[in-house]
Amino acid sequence: MSVENQNDKELEQVVSNATEATASTAPTHSEVKEPLKMESPKFQAPTQGDFDWDSDYRGQNHYSINDREKFEKMYEGSVSSLNTGEIVPGTIVSVGERDVVVNVGFKSDGLIPLNEFRDMEEIKIGEVVDVLIISPENKDGHLVLSRRNARLLKSWERIKHAHANDEIITGRVRTRTKGGLVVEVEGIETFLPGSQIDIKPIRDYDQYVGKTMEFKVVKVNEVLRNAVVSHKVLIENDLEAQKMEIISRLEKGQVLEGVVKNMTDFGVFIDLGGVDGLLHITDMSWGRINHPSDMVSLDETIQVVVLDFDDDKKRISLGMKQLQPHPWNSLPEDVVAGSIVKGKIVTVADYGSFLEIMPGIEGLIHVSEMSWSQHLRNPQDFHQVNDEVEAVVLSIDREDRKMSLGIKQLSADPWINIADRFPVNSKHKGIVRNLTNFGLFVELGEGVDGLVHVSDLSWTKKINHPSEFTKKGAELEVVVLEIDTDNRRLSLGHKQLEENPWDTYESIFYEGSTHDGKVLSVEDKGAIVALSHGIEAFCPKKHLRQEDGNTLENGAAVTFKVIEFNKDSRKIMVSHSRTWEETKADSHSDSSEAKNELKKKKKVTTVADSGPSTMGELDALSALKAQFDEEEKAAPKKATKKKADAEDTEEA
Repeated sequence: MSVENQNDKELEQVVSNATEATASTAPTHSEVKEPLKMESPKFQAPTQGDFDWDSDYRGQNHYSINDREKFEKMYEGSVSSLNTGEIVPGTIVSVGERDVVVNVGFKSDGLIPLNEFRDMEEIKIGEVVDVLIISPENKDGHLVLSRRNARLLKSWERIKHAHANDEIITGRVRTRTKGGLVVEVEGIETFLPGSQIDIKPIRDYDQYVGKTMEFKVVKVNEVLRNAVVSHKVLIENDLEAQKMEIISRLEKGQVLEGVVKNMTDFGVFIDLGGVDGLLHITDMSWGRINHPSDMVSLDETIQVVVLDFDDDKKRISLGMKQLQPHPWNSLPEDVVAGSIVKGKIVTVADYGSFLEIMPGIEGLIHVSEMSWSQHLRNPQDFHQVNDEVEAVVLSIDREDRKMSLGIKQLSADPWINIADRFPVNSKHKGIVRNLTNFGLFVELGEGVDGLVHVSDLSWTKKINHPSEFTKKGAELEVVVLEIDTDNRRLSLGHKQLEENPWDTYESIFYEGSTHDGKVLSVEDKGAIVALSHGIEAFCPKKHLRQEDGNTLENGAAVTFKVIEFNKDSRKIMVSHSRTWEETKADSHSDSSEAKNELKKKKKVTTVADSGPSTMGELDALSALKAQFDEEEKAAPKKATKKKADAEDTEEA
């Protein structure tokens, strides 16, 4: 038997003996005068519904209301209440291999990754740093803090404050990027455009990487939380007073020394020691140059003269060629009108070419002075830039420094003896140089052009444009029709090489003659018909009607009758309807005559039966009757033909 069981039995035995003893000594009912009073035990467990959880079950540590309020205030003062997104100071408690423990006065300390302190050379225990409350309690019950986000948030507020109050901030250039540099300002990356680095263009951005510089915030984007800074603004502010001082001392004609700062197609910008001036390309040399780089280079120090300046806009115009004498002052005196000069083509324009005979001295060769031909061409057909050319001085003005030159004067004028070289009715071969709506120009020789009118190209074909007959550059044989020496004009012809076939056509295509033809094209007013011998005729629309009522179409080959022939205007008008209308009319006429004869016979018989008559009377009566009938039939037919002819002439 174990000790525990033995004790239990002993305890039961003690309780049992005590009960029996009490029962044996207890008084009877009659002997009890007062109720028995027993002492309450020191502790009695309450029921579940009356349990006071704030009380100690032993009845100890009972505080008064004042003590409880005092202790609650002390507790609230020792543990801070934290809000998400709030920046609070924290004390570094310890530094581990990966984390830093920071106490912010909360019920628990927070852990911050060690890499958020890499900007600090040494992390000291007890040092106070600003931290951002990410979460007072995460899912694991830990306090989440961030020093980096606190620094970024405070830095962004600092940048906005600097932008709003035009303050200067300090940043470190971290790296180069497209179009500029990346500058770190208190942990936030900002953009420094290349144009805002310095007042002069910067070609090497890498020289600024790693430098700590001062900037001004020029632009802030609240949504994207990025900013644009400028270092140039600080320099400009410093140079503004210096510029005013330099401009106040400027004078026209003053010679200054400057550095080539920037170069463009139209000139270069010169740094005069804090203020820029423009040296235009036309003021760099008395001669023509293609680009400023032909004379100067970047960062080169040159001497310039002040041509003009504007105090308000701070614009300065500079010149370099003005430091040298004008070339026209050194032009030889023997260069006069009629002199032959030699030079180089420097410019080719639409109206002519410029010939430079000396550096800075040019003359214009107008396109009309390049060839004796009256048909003007493009100057590029004669010259190209840098061509070496000889020319004759036509006029010269030394005061206005202008000179007009000519090239065609180097050869004899071909129009002087034009009548001897190209007499009237003479035949020649030339090159077609140009086509126009009214004709074409044929070059018979150097400087001699003639016009062939479109009407003088063919006797028989109707030509609307010369391109239907020939093309540019083709060789064409012509006849000289007329010469106008004063106006330098030649009238030429091509069809005159052959005899006029219309003299022969007059005896073939006379009015009333019929011919086989083919419809070439149908137009609004009629059709073009091809006849024999290559002749084209016109058929009015109403004369295209066939016997079955249909109208002739393209390609139809039928018989036509000539209703009009005009030798002077070389026109023939034909009709297809007349070929079958007149045949039908003739047939109808024959039938009518036979009926009339029958009536006459009947009438004569009737007269004979009515009474005696002589043979002579009967013959005279029959002849008179026949004459009346013929006149009656011919009258409407003649009127109809006269009216139709008038309408056809009007349509043609």
